[in-house]
Amino acid sequence: MTQSSAIPYWHIDAFAEAAFGGNQAAVVIVNAWPSDNVMRDIAAENMFAETAFLIATPDGEADYKLRWFTPALEVALCGHATLASGHAILSGAPEKEAVTFSTRKAGVLEVSRAGDSYNLALPAIPTAPEPYPEAALLLGAEPVEVWRNPDGYNIFLYENAADIRALDPDLRALAQLGDQQFICTAPGDSGSADTDVISRNFVPGAGVDEDPFTGSAHAVLTPFWCARLGRASFTAFQASERGGHATCTLQGDRAILGGGCITMVEGRFYLPG
Repeated sequence: MTQSSAIPYWHIDAFAEAAFGGNQAAVVIVNAWPSDNVMRDIAAENMFAETAFLIATPDGEADYKLRWFTPALEVALCGHATLASGHAILSGAPEKEAVTFSTRKAGVLEVSRAGDSYNLALPAIPTAPEPYPEAALLLGAEPVEVWRNPDGYNIFLYENAADIRALDPDLRALAQLGDQQFICTAPGDSGSADTDVISRNFVPGAGVDEDPFTGSAHAVLTPFWCARLGRASFTAFQASERGGHATCTLQGDRAILGGGCITMVEGRFYLPG
C-alpha cells in the first residue's frame, strides 16, 4: 500500500440516540469515483447496509457528489448514510450550519444542524393503494392495507405495534421479488411519545434482510402518516434489533427527518493498487 491509496473513512451510527443503535454507515471521501465493482467490494468489506462515497465539488451544484452502495448493489436513495455523511463533514467544520450533496437519482439533498442532532431533507415519496398479495403472503401476517410506489417502495399497514414486532417474513422468497423495500408499519405503542409510528423494513433483494433504520422508508412513511394523523409531523421508531428513532416532518414536497449520529470509528481506508 502507498500513502496515496489511503482515503478518509468514518463508521457512524445514524439515527442513533447512543452508541450501537440506529443504522451503521461507512463514509469515505475519494478524489474520483472508483469503478462500480470496487465500490461494491468496499461496501462488502464494510458489511453495513450502505457505504457512502463522496467527492468534494466546491464549484458544483452542491458541496459534494454522493453515491451509495450496499454489499450487493448501488441504490438510488439512502437516508441514513446521507445523514452519516452530513455528520462526518459537519463534525470537522464547526463554522458550517449545513452541507449539500448532489446525487444521481434523488436530486440535491441537505443535512443541517438541529441542536445536537441533524435534519435531513429528502424527497417525500408518495404511495397509492394497490394490492400486492404475493408479497403480503410472505410477510407472515395479513396487512390491513397495502400502498405502493412504482420505484419499489411498498407500505404494509398493520393494526398495532405488536403485529409489527411479531412479523417473521420469508426473506429468501421476498428477495426473489427484486430490489424492493417491504415497509411494515402501524401506530406506535400507546402512551409513548417515541412511537407515534412504528415500522420494520425488509430489503433482502438488495442484500439487506432487515434494515436497522431506513431514511428512505421514512421519506415514504412521512406523507403517508401525516395524512392519516392529520398533522405535519410525528415521531417514529424502527423496531429492528438495533432500533432507530427519528422525527418526521412534511414540508411541501420534502420529508424532513431529524436524528442523531454517533461516530464509532474515524481513520483511513486503504484502496488496492
